[in-house]
Amino acid sequence: MYAHLRIYTVNKGMMDNWLELFNKKLVPLLDQSGINVESTWVNEEESQFIWIRSYGDSINDIEKKEAIFYGTDWWIENVDMVRSHLAHREIITILKN
Repeated sequence: MYAHLRIYTVNKGMMDNWLELFNKKLVPLLDQSGINVESTWVNEEESQFIWIRSYGDSINDIEKKEAIFYGTDWWIENVDMVRSHLAHREIITILKN
């Protein structure tokens, strides 16, 4: 299973808003795109949102499923608002056993 470990540094004071946006808007949209949210965490300082999203058994599934997600009308209309919550993003591709 191919997955991304994603570490987002959330702008100060925006974590509660980010969590609501993530859970109410992004998770359903990711699910519809065939991307599974495996797990999420917030670090002790509440400055980082850490999560794993999985794609499938082929590395090619990442590109295919992300194209679906990033091509949705909702994402295109809201990408700037979503990313305005984030100061930094680190994305690591992993092979999950």
